[in-house]
Amino acid sequence: MDDYLDFKTYLLISSKKLIIFVNTKTNKQVYFKELIHKKKKDLDLDELDHFLNENIFKIEKLLKNFVKKIDIILKLDIFFTVEVSIKKNDLENSINFKNLNYLLNEAKYSLKKTIDERKIVHMLIENYNIDNKNYPNMPKELTGIIFSIDVKFICVSQTIIKDFEKVLKKYQISLSQIVSADYIQTFLDPNDNEKEIFFMANKIMDGFNPNEVMLTFESKKKQGFFEKFFNFFS
Repeated sequence: MDDYLDFKTYLLISSKKLIIFVNTKTNKQVYFKELIHKKKKDLDLDELDHFLNENIFKIEKLLKNFVKKIDIILKLDIFFTVEVSIKKNDLENSINFKNLNYLLNEAKYSLKKTIDERKIVHMLIENYNIDNKNYPNMPKELTGIIFSIDVKFICVSQTIIKDFEKVLKKYQISLSQIVSADYIQTFLDPNDNEKEIFFMANKIMDGFNPNEVMLTFESKKKQGFFEKFFNFFS
């Protein structure tokens, strides 16, 4: 029972179903419940409210603890993706975090008007280019004159976020983080069990992808390559 004191709650929302999933820090499943939509539909907040009402109190009774926050995994066609390339010249042969930080900030500011009333949920560095040579990961101890990065931003409407927060607030629950199910599934095998998406979501939010700039300020046990940029968009 002590293991239940440290748990995570996930809510998967797709056009086909709703799933609420709870597991412990040791990846022990505590609770799983799904609701299949009678017909394919986009986000239905009333149905979501009813689903939470049917399950939150059962979970809290089981855990003998309150659910204080939820991570939402979205598998809906509501994400807005933008890709940008940013270059820095005259590096004096030095490739380091200072140069990378400069490029990340340039990417951020170049995106401000484009994303409008949307929130970035994933910031992914897809390619590093040093003197016209591509690298899948940030090279170490490498020199060059021209340094550029290709960055993908996955965004979601602030309105949708506020709608989720409004529903969760009824149960005194805060929205911890939103992640893209399609993005998570790029790290999964097609034959994996359906529940693996929740375990991989936890890894993703814990810095699993070394090329993802972590955008939340929550303390993580394992940090990715870009741990210095946790509060990048605050």
